Amino acid sequence: MAAAAELTRSLSSKLLLKLLKAEKNPLSALSLFESASRNKSHSAHVFHHILRRLAADSRLVSHVSRIVDIVKAQKCPCKEDVALTVIKAYAKNKMSNKALDTFQNMQDIFGCKPGVRSYNTLLNAFVELNEWDRAESFSRYFESMDVSPNLQTYNILIKISCKKQQIEKAISLLDWMWSQNLKPDVFSYGTLINGMVKVGDLLGALKVFDEMSVRGVVADVTCYNMLIDGFFKHGDYDKGKEIWERLVKDCSVYPNVVTYNIMINGLCKCGRFDESLEIWERMTKNEREKDMFTYSSLIHGLCEAGNIDGAVRVYKEIVESSLVVDAVTHNAMLNGFCRAGKIKESFELWMVMGKENCQTVVSYNILIKGLFENGKVEEAISIWELLCKKGCRPESTTYGVLIHGLCKNGRLNKALKIFKEAEDGPGKLDAYAYSSMVDGLCKEGRMDEAISIVNQMDKRGYKLDPHVCNPLINGFVRASKLEDAINFFREMECKGCSPTIVSYNTLIKGLCKAERFSEAYSFVKEMLEKEWKPDMITCSLLMDGLCQEKKIEMALNLWQQALDKGFKPDITMYNILMHGLCSVCKLEDALQLYSHMKRSTCVPNLVTRNTLMEGLYKVRDYEKASEIWDCILKDGLHPDIISYNITIKGLCSCSRISDAIEFLNDALNRGILPTAVTWNILVRAAVNFRTSSVLSACGFE
Repeated sequence: MAAAAELTRSLSSKLLLKLLKAEKNPLSALSLFESASRNKSHSAHVFHHILRRLAADSRLVSHVSRIVDIVKAQKCPCKEDVALTVIKAYAKNKMSNKALDTFQNMQDIFGCKPGVRSYNTLLNAFVELNEWDRAESFSRYFESMDVSPNLQTYNILIKISCKKQQIEKAISLLDWMWSQNLKPDVFSYGTLINGMVKVGDLLGALKVFDEMSVRGVVADVTCYNMLIDGFFKHGDYDKGKEIWERLVKDCSVYPNVVTYNIMINGLCKCGRFDESLEIWERMTKNEREKDMFTYSSLIHGLCEAGNIDGAVRVYKEIVESSLVVDAVTHNAMLNGFCRAGKIKESFELWMVMGKENCQTVVSYNILIKGLFENGKVEEAISIWELLCKKGCRPESTTYGVLIHGLCKNGRLNKALKIFKEAEDGPGKLDAYAYSSMVDGLCKEGRMDEAISIVNQMDKRGYKLDPHVCNPLINGFVRASKLEDAINFFREMECKGCSPTIVSYNTLIKGLCKAERFSEAYSFVKEMLEKEWKPDMITCSLLMDGLCQEKKIEMALNLWQQALDKGFKPDITMYNILMHGLCSVCKLEDALQLYSHMKRSTCVPNLVTRNTLMEGLYKVRDYEKASEIWDCILKDGLHPDIISYNITIKGLCSCSRISDAIEFLNDALNRGILPTAVTWNILVRAAVNFRTSSVLSACGFE
């Protein structure tokens, strides 16, 4: 050993450098360097080499300071590149104080003054570490020194503005650079585009992108990628596809694997699964190497589209390639099998994942959820027990999936047992677990237990949310405990949980079914004042109730408020209000409503016309009622026996017996058979008017 140490000390710097380069293991290289450092000076090239090796591995960066101390002790004059390696190593490992210390002592340590590259490197380090005060202070210090900023400096300043979301400032700086003939490059524009995309100003980013070609700056693939990704993430399929097509036509730049990944992932998220397959095929044709993100994105997309066979083909391609399938891709495939109900294939894949040590807590969540959704309750419980046995710690999502699945499959007591074990033990429960438990108990009418869980949640400092509160309100309504439902509804905001549209709709429906229409009306008004829209069924129930109770003015007021708030009624709601108006002989209002319908997109149907005819005959308006009948035939609708009964009864009430008989014959000619109601109308007419023709039509000679 002594001889070996003596040998390393006698090595020339040139030979030592050669040996260090030949040593593949950085720790072995460090050991060799240290052996050669005892009572021996090194050249700047040797120091630079060993520092680069240490800087490349974050686990070895702690040794950098020791090398720097040796440089300083030996007073080895080094170029700025050596100091830059040290500053970058510290910056990369979030050691900004050491980076700053190195910068400030460059002359003393390395025997060289900081140049513009050193200034830029340290400034960029502060930016990357989000140390804004330091970055701005240092940029002012930069200006006071006798160092001229270069293009890279200004690019970093643009980055600072973008990271602070000061986009206008970044744009102004870019324009100023042009005015000073500094000629911004693709990095200047790329930084600005990235900043604008991140704040959601996609059209602004596209405008900056278009400016590049006008200014003679050639866009690189990264600029295209940022725009495509931004548009897809905001659900703008058309713009994302447009930028892709521009990239394909651009002869100066080509899509890379990142582009293909963005396209496949983005198209899948936009539901364009067939197009994502086309991109995949193009990627294969152009011999672009796929990575795990490519594979997992496509598998996920195909599974979402229900194309499980396509997903299996892609999965097999990975297995046959040299790539190692990761947990994310395995989980995407497992989720696809579960959603398609392929339980056998799910378990086969599960076994493979076990052998490859790829079963994560997410994997357990997916399989447990899939088994519950396919009615495999015992199997789901077995997987849960396996998770516990293997010492894999369940997360809040696991408990949520498990408790929800047990409740949905009628295993409420088992769910409650696991729920209490988690609540009393180290397990963490999320809102999904609480809401599932409350919902399950409420549906079984176990309201006291549900209330107890909500109270316990409140005591433990969990913030109540609508997913927990709404099932409880629904439970009160189902149990006909409307006062409790209303009281809890009013308490929600005090507990930090604002009622949602679902909260209002649930309560309003309950009040309508209990025929408490005035109270329901006040809650709908409250909703409309909040600019919220009650659902169509709720509004229809309330409108029908108000009309049945002859509270037509209240119904009309509600109708007008709903229209003013942009609510679009359906045909059912129109017909309910039409019937209400006709029932209290408000025919002018009914006719106005009919005209409004014809002008809107909600076309009157046969029920609308029948209701209006009945109302008109009720006030003996034979002519207008006849016009409505003509409209039925003109619009291609087919009168039913209800239409004929209304018309026959109306004509009889207007003493137009012969016309009524004509309509009876017309119904028979159309194959529409009279009902008991029809004969009852005609018999009454015969009795009232003693008309032999009516008796003859009824078969009584």
